[in-house]
Amino acid sequence: MEKPHGIIWDLDGTLLDTLEDLADSVNIVLAERGLPVHPVDAFRYFVGDGASVLITRVLPEGRRDAQTHAQCLSRFREVYAGRWNLKSRPYEGIVDMLLQVRRRGIRMAVLSNKPHDATVQCVTELLKEVTFDIVQGQVDGLARKPDPAGALAIARLLHLAPDQFWYVGDTATDMQTAVSAGMFAVGVAWGFRTREELQQNGARVVLDSPGQLSSLVGGERAE
Repeated sequence: MEKPHGIIWDLDGTLLDTLEDLADSVNIVLAERGLPVHPVDAFRYFVGDGASVLITRVLPEGRRDAQTHAQCLSRFREVYAGRWNLKSRPYEGIVDMLLQVRRRGIRMAVLSNKPHDATVQCVTELLKEVTFDIVQGQVDGLARKPDPAGALAIARLLHLAPDQFWYVGDTATDMQTAVSAGMFAVGVAWGFRTREELQQNGARVVLDSPGQLSSLVGGERAE
């Protein structure tokens, strides 16, 4: 396994544990409308594909009409904007690991299906000790993961070939993105999904802790 020249990180479930703030915000929206709420663990499978898909998944099948969806999506964005950082934190060991990777001279980017402004806000406030070369969230005109367009655009901007990257994430969506982009797929078992899901969707290696990743890039980078 060659050491990377660049690493693209997923955000939610990989660098940051955002599950409770997402779940609480969605459940507030549902409760306001008298709709059933969901346990926090259920959101491990609701999140990961953007806010619009999240709202579709949490709504009862009979309430997924366009008007209800649009109203709930708009309200979710309002609620989440006011409480996104109440419980969200970097996973233990993440900041130290990122700083070690950066010291190795490895280029680093974040690519998330979270809206771009929210992605930048999360990184700026919760990972303020770390410098990333690129932070990219969902914007109009850029296809969501698992489409590889975002990952490939980052590779071009950093003037590296796709096969010089590790793509690190915690869901099937991330592993599929890595495979489609021609990057080395690294799954993390501390996130929202299971080791089995990661392996079944193309993970070349699955890590149990941020310290393992630090160890893998700890030697001299292969040229």
